[in-house]
Amino acid sequence: MDELDIEAVAETTLDEPVLIEGLPGVGHVGKLVADHLLEELEAESTLVRRIYSQEFPPQVTVEDGVTSLTCAEVHAVTPEEGRDVLVLTGDHQAQTNAGHYVLTDAFLDVAEEFDATELYALGGVPTGELIDEYAVLGAVTDESLIEPLEDVGVEFREDEPAGGIVGVSGLLLGLGERRGFEATCLMGETSGYLVDPKSARAVLEVLEARLGFDVDYDPLDERADEMEEVIGKIQEMEQQQQAMDVPNDDDLRYFG
Repeated sequence: MDELDIEAVAETTLDEPVLIEGLPGVGHVGKLVADHLLEELEAESTLVRRIYSQEFPPQVTVEDGVTSLTCAEVHAVTPEEGRDVLVLTGDHQAQTNAGHYVLTDAFLDVAEEFDATELYALGGVPTGELIDEYAVLGAVTDESLIEPLEDVGVEFREDEPAGGIVGVSGLLLGLGERRGFEATCLMGETSGYLVDPKSARAVLEVLEARLGFDVDYDPLDERADEMEEVIGKIQEMEQQQQAMDVPNDDDLRYFG
């Protein structure tokens, strides 16, 4: 196989589409958003491209006993309401720094092929602690993009995220700007410990407000409830462990 191979699965015509990237990352926020969009808008979506690369992990996925070589996929979505979109998703990112550049250029090539000039890269910002209210942070390639995003609740904080934006999400903005794209990164706050459907919902609500499509949140909320149960069990175990670690009076007398 060549280092990079873009398979044309189907052709379709889109009206000024927007590229939405949702690959795995912190809290799986971006991937949850992309997968939910494709599930909710399945009737209006078409798989148009598969991107294979030696930069992906050397493995296949297995579904019902049938294998598929690891790849990224681009789906064309034409919702009844709102903008046409290209949804980029997959189970892996590149394994090397150079690979991130190779794959990002390929993703931008596909976007240009379908005449997209705007893109949204999605991800999570780790807080290191469990949170109740989920803010969405933004970063853009041009100052003119800030105000419309602030109008739908996106926050722009000085020097955040600390250390910048790494991986495909960051390069889509950096390389996208050099190729003339209007690019935005939406980052949902998340603990960073677990898959975070609540953070994904916060990001999805921003996209819905900006692009005008309409989706049902019930499946995402159900996943959030499941994660709440997991978090509750983890907290209960931590409390039990802390109680075991606290010395009682007998212990104090013994060591006194």
